Amino acid sequence: MTGLERVLAAVRFEPSDQVAVIPQIFGHAARIAGVSLDQYLTDAAVLARCQLAALGRYRGDAVFALLDVNVETEALGSRLRFPKDSYPSVEQYVLERPSAVAELAVPDPTKAGRMPVLLEAARLLRHELQDRVLVAGCVLGPMTLACQLLGAERALFAAVDEPEAFERLLDFAADVAMSFGQAQLESGAHICVVFDPSASPAVVPPALFRELLAPRLRRLCQALKRKGSPVSWLHIAGPVEPILPLYPDCGVDIGNIDYCVDPARARAAAPRLCLDGNIRPLAFVDSEPEEIAAACRRVLDDADAGFILSSGCEIPLEARPECVQALVDSVKRHSS
Repeated sequence: MTGLERVLAAVRFEPSDQVAVIPQIFGHAARIAGVSLDQYLTDAAVLARCQLAALGRYRGDAVFALLDVNVETEALGSRLRFPKDSYPSVEQYVLERPSAVAELAVPDPTKAGRMPVLLEAARLLRHELQDRVLVAGCVLGPMTLACQLLGAERALFAAVDEPEAFERLLDFAADVAMSFGQAQLESGAHICVVFDPSASPAVVPPALFRELLAPRLRRLCQALKRKGSPVSWLHIAGPVEPILPLYPDCGVDIGNIDYCVDPARARAAAPRLCLDGNIRPLAFVDSEPEEIAAACRRVLDDADAGFILSSGCEIPLEARPECVQALVDSVKRHSS
């Protein structure tokens, strides 16, 4: 089977030759290829080359056309700080109050900021790989983009103090994600991961997720599927067990679970949701390959058909390659 076929089989709870395995390799691909991170984050050809190098080394079932969490807010006018060989951060947010979102327009993904870099990276990866492995793009979910436009603290206060303006901000964020995600699918990405860490129960109460975020995530997932995405993947880190039962109604097919979420409890919370996780990301830095392999065995021994072995979140930039390899190799040993 191809990597793409394994992922789709997992989503459908169908048999596969082995468990799908997706180390979530983003900027770590630059380290593997010996390329500076600033090149990786600004040059589509470099990103594609690095992702292909990581795929060739580790042999996982997916590659990622993904830059960082600041692409959308930068395209909308936020000013970024680019540290040497590290991910950028927002130096000045484009919005000072939620109502000012009325002054913004959904950016053109083919022209705005670094959005075209991601589109071109998706095109290059799909051209090279065709359907051999999953080519995944990425959009920020509504809550995370709202925080990236306004600042996390102001966004959380606005949710309570200015609820109508905050809902308009969430609607705008969902519109941006739909536009950017559809452009990625047109460029060649099979799917777009909806990355929404600020929607975690560690940040916002599950009641807020249910009332404000779930309807917008549903609209986003529906729009991406109408554009041709075969599945929707929602990536929220942290203790997501209380909100997992809401994922299917949002149109989510793959739900990421972090290391703090027990896979058995996650399965009980969402019986027909394909789960993706849950090896501790920092373990790829501070543990030995044998420890990674043991952790993978424990997860795989209890996994059902609807499961993708993965890191609980991004593989850290400074991950030890032999530890990442242990993750991928564990599925081969488990299937033999």
